[in-house]
Amino acid sequence: MEIAAASTVSVAPQPSRLSNAFPRKLGSVSSLPCASFKRKHCSGNATLCVSSSSSMDAVVTAEKISPASFLDKRETGGILHFVKYQGLGNDFILVDNRDSSEPKITQEQAAKLCDRNFGVGADGVIFAMPGVNGTDYTMRIFNSDGSEPEMCGNGVRCFARFIAELEDLQGKNSFTIHTGAGLIVPEIQDDGQVKVDMGIPILKAQDVPTKLPGNKGEAVIQAELVVDGVSWNVTCVSMGNPHCVTFGTKGGPKLKVDDLNLPEIGPKFEHHEMFPARTNTEFVEVLSRSHLKMRVWERGAGATLACGTGACALVVAAVLEGRANRKCTVDLPGGPLEIEWKQEDNHIYMTGPAEAVFYGSALL
Repeated sequence: MEIAAASTVSVAPQPSRLSNAFPRKLGSVSSLPCASFKRKHCSGNATLCVSSSSSMDAVVTAEKISPASFLDKRETGGILHFVKYQGLGNDFILVDNRDSSEPKITQEQAAKLCDRNFGVGADGVIFAMPGVNGTDYTMRIFNSDGSEPEMCGNGVRCFARFIAELEDLQGKNSFTIHTGAGLIVPEIQDDGQVKVDMGIPILKAQDVPTKLPGNKGEAVIQAELVVDGVSWNVTCVSMGNPHCVTFGTKGGPKLKVDDLNLPEIGPKFEHHEMFPARTNTEFVEVLSRSHLKMRVWERGAGATLACGTGACALVVAAVLEGRANRKCTVDLPGGPLEIEWKQEDNHIYMTGPAEAVFYGSALL
């Protein structure tokens, strides 16, 4: 989907340099309740339009805006240009940071931008930065709570599409990305999907990290974890970031993920004393040996519609527990991902969509 417009919304008179942008004064302007958004089709391209009420100035829409042309606008006076992307509903603010190895905004500013009532709204802010150690690019991400994870699977697909737009790459392309989880290699497919080599899963308990003792060599596989007085069977996997995967309670019935009270149980796993760096938690329902369904509680972001590294981790856990094949479709609340844990090279490959939603500018 190509969103071909950005808009100016003004609560007070704004300088003319902000035309075709979307300024928001973080911390002082709420969710702009008087603005109603709709999409219309103009010459086959989707256009984002804003209808204004008497409390706001008229808006301007522009067609056929590309990330490169939009982000080339001069950032002055605390203005941040960005592009909003989503991968299966896991949404991110993408920032062109290729001219510096330091993020353009602080972790505190990122948390404000991610606020869905007082900011832009997102699960995280991702920075496209210069590559290091021979890689093409560096990816850093700040979560919606301001913390910095090692990597994000859905985020890296959005990152890949963002780079392709910035560099005007057409057709099938791949490049190398340095992340806190190591080297990641995404490949944009001819159909626009993004296939990502997520590397080799880490199973050694102290490297996940977890304080649970290894019960299969140094790995934690189908081990007991007591959470709020209830015993769960868990397998611990790192995809460069920590994951705790569970298929249900010890001796309990088959897990029905739609029945979970995720906001209640999720934080208890995330902050459990057995996870010194906190953890992402995947609750999994097995539909067949090639079809799994999950809900996720992400470290630093809470309940999200999708988690790419989590989908990879759960396929590893399902294989290790003898529940699934190495190639699976994983259903997440935001849609499906195709995950394969290849026996030949021990790498995990994730394939799924990512698309631009809108372009904007924020007053910091």
